[in-house]
Amino acid sequence: MQPNTYQLTDFLPTTKKELELRGWDEVDVVLFSGDAYVDHPSFGSAVIGRVLEAQGLKVAIVPQPNCRDDLRDFKKMGRPRMFFAISAGNMDSMVNHYTANKRLRSDDAYTPEGKPGMRPDYATITYSNIIKKLYPDVPLVIGGIEASLRRFTHYDYWSDKLMPSILIDTKADLLIYGMGEKSIVELVQQLAAGKTFAELTDIPQTSFSTKEIPQHAEWEDIELVSHEVCLTDKKKYASNFKHIEEESNKYNAARLLQKTENRWVIVNPPYEPLTETELDASFDLPYTRVPHPKYKDKTIPAYEMIKFSVNLHRGCFGGCAFCTISAHQGKHIVSRSRESILEEVKKITEMTDFKGYLSDLGGPSANMYQMRGIDMEICRKCNKPSCIFPKVCFNLNTNHNPLLDIYRSVDQLPKIKKSFIGSGIRYDMLLSDTKNNEVNKSHSDYIRELITNHVSGRLKIAPEHTSDNVLNLMRKPSFLYFGEFKKQFDRINREAGLNQQLIPYFISSHPGCHNEDMAELASITKKFDFKLEQVQDFTPTPMTLATEIYYSGYHPYTLEPVFTAKSKDEKLEQRKFFFWYKSEYRNQIIRDLNRLKRPDLLKKLFEK
Repeated sequence: MQPNTYQLTDFLPTTKKELELRGWDEVDVVLFSGDAYVDHPSFGSAVIGRVLEAQGLKVAIVPQPNCRDDLRDFKKMGRPRMFFAISAGNMDSMVNHYTANKRLRSDDAYTPEGKPGMRPDYATITYSNIIKKLYPDVPLVIGGIEASLRRFTHYDYWSDKLMPSILIDTKADLLIYGMGEKSIVELVQQLAAGKTFAELTDIPQTSFSTKEIPQHAEWEDIELVSHEVCLTDKKKYASNFKHIEEESNKYNAARLLQKTENRWVIVNPPYEPLTETELDASFDLPYTRVPHPKYKDKTIPAYEMIKFSVNLHRGCFGGCAFCTISAHQGKHIVSRSRESILEEVKKITEMTDFKGYLSDLGGPSANMYQMRGIDMEICRKCNKPSCIFPKVCFNLNTNHNPLLDIYRSVDQLPKIKKSFIGSGIRYDMLLSDTKNNEVNKSHSDYIRELITNHVSGRLKIAPEHTSDNVLNLMRKPSFLYFGEFKKQFDRINREAGLNQQLIPYFISSHPGCHNEDMAELASITKKFDFKLEQVQDFTPTPMTLATEIYYSGYHPYTLEPVFTAKSKDEKLEQRKFFFWYKSEYRNQIIRDLNRLKRPDLLKKLFEK
């Protein structure tokens, strides 16, 4: 089916008129979203809407409701039969709105034409407060990445203060964290069986607030440091995160309890990872894969980025200290079947504006497809946040042959000219010796296949830093791996007669990073003949290890103090080393290196 043949009734309804076209007098669930409505499996609100629809429910979506007028957008669908649901969208609204320097962004990729200002700050709280005021007796469910990562007491960088669980400020009846398909299905099934929201205390991967702790025979309880103590003791606040991270990644996790004033925030353990069949079922729902017709002739930048891409799996076992992927999707990889992936690719090839080029066959990390423990009983007992740091786990199957099969199967389809890999590559896995000849060969085969067939001129990878001390805090591999990967990249390019570039990403002002580390980064990357482009300041976001260190000054696992550059001046001092080759920074860098007593670095940077 071509995109221009879709009817309004092929989408979830967004207006009263669309309800009438379906002959609906009321709906079961009204879902508010901070994003435009793109009916695609990469957009969380579309996924939850389609999952609810598959349960036989009547679902309406209100994308980017206006919070400034008479609130008609919050009233137009009327009172739902079951509950309201709210998501801030695919990004935390504050990350979406502000840069690392807290400057207001000039665009919003999830809005038509990238127009800014179409969602409020703290969107989940703002939408919830409006709904609770208009419909105080209708149950409210919140979810999405903003709610998911703010389910405990958390540091909010933009207000520079600790905030309680988002359940407290929204007064929501239930919070679904992580990828919420199983939780939302269990929720509606229990409601259909006659339970009230007050009785929904046993659904995994949900959170709620209550005055009394409900009993649960099968789950162990861990009581976190209370919100009030967190406000006064940064070290105790930091100590919470070790439990939060470990229990988020376990197969048999504990229930977490946190006191806030006279209420308890209860966070139930997560579900076990989805099966392949369950993940396929989510991706195979009847998405149109295009924006709602209300956006006709308008461009939604985030959609354009993924329009011709396919997500192969969920989860990431990298455990990087600054990243929220494993906190939201989990560290365990859940992969789609080959059949489901190829079917989606075929749908893309039928789109009228498809020219034969796939922008990405990827995932949170490109090369983790079908990877899991060799002995899953070992994984069931493991609570480590990363399977590849400080080194690749002996029990991790890193065979890349299933992924190579996907690439080659896709490329053999008649309407595919070329498929690119746009997601990040974990090159440390590819360069690790597994003591298994077949797996090691799959690594080298993958590197060659990637470089010769799937790079669009520039391959972006993320070493993040060059300092071992900083990389250890980041939970990233030694920069030596990058050097080895670059050697192979250059060699394979020469052998294949290609002229491709390697584009590395780096972060400044990450916890543990000093000016001297940045100066050495400048010197080392100059030796590689890089003039850096893909760089950023560390941005603290809720529920990451690096953010807990940034705010508290302590490492949650050791409770030892860690230095972090915090002030605007400190951050700019570090950032300027990325651009040592620009004349406007030369005198400042010379002054700093003299102060640091590093004439060796001065010589490396500025003497020819």
